[in-house]
Amino acid sequence: MGVVLRNLQKVVSLRRARLRRDVDTLRHILGVHKFDVGIVCVDNHKIQQINHTYRKKNVPTDVLSFPFYEDLRPGKLPCPLHRDELNLGDIFLGVEFVMNQCQEESLDLHDALTVVTAHGICHLLGYRHETEEEWTEMLQRESYILTEYNRLTGRQLQPLMKTCDQDR
Repeated sequence: MGVVLRNLQKVVSLRRARLRRDVDTLRHILGVHKFDVGIVCVDNHKIQQINHTYRKKNVPTDVLSFPFYEDLRPGKLPCPLHRDELNLGDIFLGVEFVMNQCQEESLDLHDALTVVTAHGICHLLGYRHETEEEWTEMLQRESYILTEYNRLTGRQLQPLMKTCDQDR
């Protein structure tokens, strides 16, 4: 099982091998390395279309997640019955949006994409942030994931999700 990574945008130059390796590390940390994950990199126009279609928000965003297991409770791993159910779902990364944020805050693009992907994987695993309690739970999970990631890689990534943003 693995990571399917598609780059459908041409606005931002990406190091796909690094992103794929980082996603593999995140999957390992979460104990979901036997599950497939789809990562689709898109520009602002495409992520805005998707956000409008599925969330009724006509603005670009950093990440949208589409879980294979829609009713998964946070902290619980899926229990697939068949081999074709070894799928967590798909994550759309708004790379142009993330790049603009990185330029404003002087952050490394690829580090930010790893953090945003960790956020997206949390959504695939049932975490939400529609209430203050859910936000706290998701932030704790993201912090744990990135602490482990940093321990394994020597990097110093931190969650981008600093305040309870129900609009995200």
